Amino acid sequence: MKYQELEKLVIEWADDKGILSKATPIAQADKSFEEVEELKEAVLAQSNGFAKFINSKGKIVYTKDEIKDALGDILVTIIIGAELQGLSLEDCLESAYNVISKRTGVMRNGTFIKDE
Repeated sequence: MKYQELEKLVIEWADDKGILSKATPIAQADKSFEEVEELKEAVLAQSNGFAKFINSKGKIVYTKDEIKDALGDILVTIIIGAELQGLSLEDCLESAYNVISKRTGVMRNGTFIKDE
């Protein structure tokens, strides 16, 4: 399935569940943050060489599956967040790309550090 189709389905799902009519942008941002924390937890486990680990909810999970799940959940939460703001995630991505495509910097300790 193409991304645009999936984004539309996520928005329809959020509407059907009452998320779009009842959620607030800050509550949705909090949900995104929660999902990013889950991703960080899984990536940390991966960086320590664990193929599986016990997550913060006490469940034994496979690291790679947890990373995939967290990334997908993050996308869902930000698609909904964009919709709550009257924005298209594709427009947001294009706007960000237009900024970063001109950015210069260096890699330091595995992180890109942009020039001032």
